[in-house]
Amino acid sequence: MKRIHIILLTALVLLIACSFSRKSVSSTEIGSSVSINDKAVTVGTEIGNKAPEIALENPDGKTIKLSDLKGKMVLIDFWASWCGPCRRENPNLVSAYEKYSKAKFKDAKGFEIYSVSLDRNKNAWLEGIAKDNLTWQYHVSDLKFWNSQAATDYNIRAIPASFLIDKDGIIVAKDLRGMLLHQTLDKYIKGL
Repeated sequence: MKRIHIILLTALVLLIACSFSRKSVSSTEIGSSVSINDKAVTVGTEIGNKAPEIALENPDGKTIKLSDLKGKMVLIDFWASWCGPCRRENPNLVSAYEKYSKAKFKDAKGFEIYSVSLDRNKNAWLEGIAKDNLTWQYHVSDLKFWNSQAATDYNIRAIPASFLIDKDGIIVAKDLRGMLLHQTLDKYIKGL
């Protein structure tokens, strides 16, 4: 019995040590402050926070950073090909992309979707993109399933999950599905 307790205690200590040793791909740590337009902004996942950096590979193996889209309204969409609710939401994302990708925004140079897949199989990921007609160019994944660094950084516990960021990378809305995505984007359109 004592031996089992020692094994369990050792396993617990190793688990805790591993969780503290994880390195983030973010260039700025969550909870730290950055300056945007001479204002200090906290890096985090709440509305008003600067969205944490994501730097993952696209299907061709090229690293695409979220910050590469600075200046645009961006919907960060966490999904996976195996996720039924994600696949049912994808037609809405396609509709929003078609409607807003060429729209004129008050303070941004267009709209993009940055899709972060929590798949673990590249072929399934690519088939999901093709089958659901996800025509935007920003698809990224580390193919690590729930162990994706981006999912950890954004505290993702369920998908689909989304974050709408403005031209400066500030989170302005979260978990937008269905018509709520369209209604929220309409607020940022020039002339509306």
